[in-house]
Amino acid sequence: MRTGRFLIKRLIYIIFVFFIISILMFAIYKSLPGDPVRMMMQGNIKPEVYQQQYEITRKQLGLDQPVPVQYVKWITNMLRGDFGYSTEYRRQVKEVIGVPMRNTVLLNLFSMIIVFLIAIPLGIATAVKKNSIFDKLVQVVTIIGYSVPSFVIALLAIYVFAIQLPIFPISGVKTAGFTGTGIAAVLDMAKHMALPVLVMSVGGIGSITRYVRASMIDALRMDYIKTARSKGLREKVVIYVHAFRNALIPIVTVTTWWLIGLFGGSIVIESIFLWDGLGKMMISGLNQRDFAVVLAMQMFYVILSLTGNVLMDIAYTLVDPRVKLEN
Repeated sequence: MRTGRFLIKRLIYIIFVFFIISILMFAIYKSLPGDPVRMMMQGNIKPEVYQQQYEITRKQLGLDQPVPVQYVKWITNMLRGDFGYSTEYRRQVKEVIGVPMRNTVLLNLFSMIIVFLIAIPLGIATAVKKNSIFDKLVQVVTIIGYSVPSFVIALLAIYVFAIQLPIFPISGVKTAGFTGTGIAAVLDMAKHMALPVLVMSVGGIGSITRYVRASMIDALRMDYIKTARSKGLREKVVIYVHAFRNALIPIVTVTTWWLIGLFGGSIVIESIFLWDGLGKMMISGLNQRDFAVVLAMQMFYVILSLTGNVLMDIAYTLVDPRVKLEN
């Protein structure tokens, strides 16, 4: 019953925040300089027909109407699954956003898996071996990992793994002219994904490792850990069952916000490696004043953030039964 009330309250909260942010985002992009119709009509058009075509195109796109009316039509259509018309690609947004979204999700998914597989065991190990040479070495490496900007790590990775040791391609999603299918296509895409995933994982491994270490050190100081050890429980049981579970709440918080930020941060990485994802499309959309595409992607990030908040609250109750979904 409490869970049901909580979810209803959170749903109302999400809907309210979603509409407030959508109004702000729409107003911001509408206030930016530049005319998407003029960007769309660049080319050899006779002066005598230019203005006529300009007015017709504005009317077809609904840009001749007042901004509040444009917003109502945009948000209504978006809720129906119609994200508008792309002035850059000359197609419906939902037709051009599918492949880039898939590429961005794949990039972030593999980065997330690598970070979790490395950072969580590494954080636990450094907490257990606190102040050892291993711990100090890992601390230095992780500080460097999350302190150095991602574009610097990207340039370094390109220099080492694409120029000095030509193991991986520098850019793109697949090899130019490649027509293979099946396993060959997967392996080709994996080679192109390697460097972006590596660069995106470095910062995440650094920050998550340090948070896991700090949470585990606090947990290992608690009296219940001493009690568990005095009962003769195996050290692995003490560490992974008792200490790690109680250290999970701060880890869940940090991890959730890191995952949300990961999608936004991939914009820079996608631009550097020319990865055909949402980030590259967003920058292109801003340059071309293709606001339908940009707004669709911005609202995707908004929904991702709001959903992440709810999932974080639910995760609290899963890792710690003392936490109740009451607010």
